[in-house]
Amino acid sequence: MSTASSRHRQPLHGELVSKVTAKAQTTLPSGGRRALAVRPGDSLRYRIEGHRAIIEKATTDAEIADPALGAFLSFLAEELTHHPERVRGIPRALLRRARTLARDIPIDHDAPIEGAIVL
Repeated sequence: MSTASSRHRQPLHGELVSKVTAKAQTTLPSGGRRALAVRPGDSLRYRIEGHRAIIEKATTDAEIADPALGAFLSFLAEELTHHPERVRGIPRALLRRARTLARDIPIDHDAPIEGAIVL
């Protein structure tokens, strides 16, 4: 296949194509966003192999350390994006219970966080 014809070939089944702008930017096609479950704010990793680039959703340190937390944060981001009307405050009874449980624990809200954090 000649260089000119390879530049203008039609995408094959399962391929996605996007153009690169003059500022070296491109848009990830909706099929790619769905397949990778990419949402605004997510990061992509580009793995270069010769003349090919493999694009994959980048995992955060939190998702690697705790996959359940990563899944929860993804769910939360989806809910906040698509259903902001579902956001509710903490019920008063739960807030009272949390305050009672933490009453005798000294807390310095301005202290730096050091070491591992267990929730």
